[in-house]
Amino acid sequence: MTAYEAVIGLETHIQLNTLTKIFCACKADSWEDAPNSNICPVCTGLPGVLPVLNERVVEKAVLLAEAMHAEVQPVSYFDRKNYFYPDLPKGYQISQFDMPIALGGSLELPIPAAADPQGKGYVRTVRIHKLHIEEDAGKTKNDGRERQVDFNRCGVPLVEMVTEPDLRTADEAAQYLIRLRQLLRWIGISEADMEKGNLRCDANVSIRPAGATYLNEKTEIKNVNSIDSVREAIRKEIERQTHEVEEGHAIKAWTLEWDQDAGVLRKMRSKETEADYRYFREPDLLPLHISAEWKAAILAGFPERPLERRARFMREYSLPEYDADILTLERALSEYFEAAVKAYGGDPKKVSNWLMNDVLRMVNEQGLNPAEMRLTPQHLAELLKLVDAGTINITTGKALLQLVQDSGKAPAQLVEEQGLAQVRDDAAIRAVCQKIIADSPNEVAAYRGGKETLMGWFVGQVMREMKGKADAKLAKDVLAGLLK
Repeated sequence: MTAYEAVIGLETHIQLNTLTKIFCACKADSWEDAPNSNICPVCTGLPGVLPVLNERVVEKAVLLAEAMHAEVQPVSYFDRKNYFYPDLPKGYQISQFDMPIALGGSLELPIPAAADPQGKGYVRTVRIHKLHIEEDAGKTKNDGRERQVDFNRCGVPLVEMVTEPDLRTADEAAQYLIRLRQLLRWIGISEADMEKGNLRCDANVSIRPAGATYLNEKTEIKNVNSIDSVREAIRKEIERQTHEVEEGHAIKAWTLEWDQDAGVLRKMRSKETEADYRYFREPDLLPLHISAEWKAAILAGFPERPLERRARFMREYSLPEYDADILTLERALSEYFEAAVKAYGGDPKKVSNWLMNDVLRMVNEQGLNPAEMRLTPQHLAELLKLVDAGTINITTGKALLQLVQDSGKAPAQLVEEQGLAQVRDDAAIRAVCQKIIADSPNEVAAYRGGKETLMGWFVGQVMREMKGKADAKLAKDVLAGLLK
């Protein structure tokens, strides 16, 4: 039986988070606006109007090109992509074709062991064919009763990025989108929310005998609005194509629509080719010139990329891969960690543990932004020093995190004001231990009868009696002596 491998390329449309649209002054983010309330003669293509290029769109595209190791072209051109859909009022889309803003580039994907059939994990390099800027089209809405065309999205700035056919599995395609979304948010050019259409993906899928180097006919999957949906749709299409080939049928170049509710792919139409769009130069826009000086100004202060920072955290701080992954999910979180490590001066792994287990829980539950928290990295470092010094115990330290976040006061100040310092007085702890033992004859008998796991229960009772401020180790030592 012939073994087949999938050949997958992705076309992603990235909505740039500019304030205004690409060729007019209308607001770019119209997700919650009423239909057709955020439009003007330019973005609806009325006769006699002229587009004016938004400079911020170019700058954000250059940032993305740099992030993807792509080569920014000193001169690029706009073109008209001609097609006739109800949501395209001009009858063409202003895009870029043969001379786009950037060419080449790549993104390295660390594929986790869970997504590797061999269970080892590996790195997949995905090459970028080209990166170009264009305007978005409108949207056709169907609420079950009537169909409505909403032009609010017309003119919203997009970057379309096309990969080479370098992906081999549905899980790899999902990892590409996960890492791309991380990168877009990291450099601050897009919210990259697939459910809101900030990041959209079309997948081109074909199969061939494993080990072959040629490309077969491909199909294109559209209308997927989540990473999980992309993964599932590609899996279904690989299964369909494999079945068709094994039955002796040829794969036809179809455009397929993913039906999220039914979990199936449906044929929309035969796949278009570039010739169908009859591209020609946009006569109303001048060539786009990006000088070396302008590019340098755009890239001034360009940050370390997330995967580079992930690798450095593992190397420089001796963090496990899991910790480095979590701490570099968002740029603000990674910067918080580094600032806390610098202020603490101790074991980076201890900072990582507190940040991932306790601080991140607060962030997620309360919808906080690490960059704007009142619990600063310096506060976290001070709190860890108080724990290390034995001034407070770990239980008090964990409770102190929220107190600092609520008040903005330094941990040491709160410990002083609220009397949170750890009780290390032997006599005070011994008196509480004696009371607990006297009040718990059944537990004492069980412990002395060999159930030594009850020691944790006794320590817990002492901690509760002393409102969490007792030195737990000292309490355990005292109890051990009294329970002999």
